[in-house]
Amino acid sequence: MRPADVPVVILCGGLGTRLREETETRPKPMVEIGHAPILWHIMKIYGHHGFRKFVLCLGYKGHVVKQFFREFEIWGKDFTMEFSQDGGHIEHRNTRPGEPWEVTLCETGPDTMTGGRIFRIQQYIKNDVFMATYGDGVGDVDLTAELGFHLAHGKVATLTAINPPSRFGVLDLGDHDQVSRFREKAQHDNWVNGGFYVFHRRVFDYLDPDCVLEQAPLERLSQDGELVAMRHRGCWYPMDTYRDYQELNRLWAEGQAGWKIWDL
Repeated sequence: MRPADVPVVILCGGLGTRLREETETRPKPMVEIGHAPILWHIMKIYGHHGFRKFVLCLGYKGHVVKQFFREFEIWGKDFTMEFSQDGGHIEHRNTRPGEPWEVTLCETGPDTMTGGRIFRIQQYIKNDVFMATYGDGVGDVDLTAELGFHLAHGKVATLTAINPPSRFGVLDLGDHDQVSRFREKAQHDNWVNGGFYVFHRRVFDYLDPDCVLEQAPLERLSQDGELVAMRHRGCWYPMDTYRDYQELNRLWAEGQAGWKIWDL
């Protein structure tokens, strides 16, 4: 199965309340890292691995995402506009190549939960297998390997497991409450859901219009033995808070964006 034939579902409809400084006027996937929305970064990661079909699940301020793609052909390019009574003409002034993407934008409701959004776009999933992710996380996940991993085990669902460092210094306490060791940004023993999924379309049997993907559906898949995890030890960054937003922009500005696996 070629990545070019596998659709990628991206959840773009959440309110982004913990990033309210940036999401008052736009949905979180349209918040910029460097020169471009984080959604573009996510799509470039998938594009690097050969995925080209995207289904975007819109909700909160979905019109902003639609407007971005309506103007995508001229985004980041120089052009000259010539006006006349017979209509206008646009002449592109540089030749930066476009993206070989097919993008379907779907209104899935302003208040719909994550599982409900995926449930609502099943009409656009013609394949037995599709990818899915959130519109607010980046990483250098080997998506080609994850697709192969999923096809090899034959289960309904695969997720990427991440072992992130603690945001707080870790204390090893000894006798009499003496600190025997202090570890800044230490790795802990817990693996978390990194949000890069591969699903067989049988996953729709676990979904309904009102469900939260991370609750009952994933719990039932786990109980049924239909959920496996591919461990990822590379870079992974969520954009949950304003602090995360600042850190991602710092990494991009300093040329340390480990998720940038594509050539511009």
